[in-house]
Amino acid sequence: MGVSYFKRFRMELDVRGKRFVPLFVPSGYRLLPWEPELLPEHALAKFYSFRHEIDADIFSCLAELEGCQRLMQEISLKDGFLPEATWLAAYSHNGEVEYCGTIQGIRVTNKYGAIQNVGITPAHRGRGVGTALIAAALAGFQQVGLTHAYLEVTVQNDSAVRLYKRLGFRRTKTLFKAVELAYS
Repeated sequence: MGVSYFKRFRMELDVRGKRFVPLFVPSGYRLLPWEPELLPEHALAKFYSFRHEIDADIFSCLAELEGCQRLMQEISLKDGFLPEATWLAAYSHNGEVEYCGTIQGIRVTNKYGAIQNVGITPAHRGRGVGTALIAAALAGFQQVGLTHAYLEVTVQNDSAVRLYKRLGFRRTKTLFKAVELAYS
């Protein structure tokens, strides 16, 4: 067994005095607010978003559908879980619905909310869906009186880091996540 370290950024945003609404939801897409009945769809979107990404190497639960289901269940049962900051993106085309994005929010303190697992499936990236989900989550934080939001992102995920910077998030800390590697 060996250990590998993955560099991650904690990024924060002061949401005071800002207005967050999904300004643009692309044609064919809609954002669905949290409902417990949608937990399987959140897990499916999370799985298809992360299964082939570096985060699945760091957090093994993201590499398996069952792991994503367990993770969604755990998040939704946390004391600070915020339905107001938890959204699912759906894409409708030719009468079919595809769940293609997910985001969850948690109240960490009276001041801070944490964004968990912003996930967009590969076919739907670069269309503004992630931006819309983040805006909806930040609006949810504001709705419950939180003044700051933060998230963590793996440094190698360049497109996510760029998106968060574009939305005003600033790096506040560099973290290292140790992951045990199994050698065959």
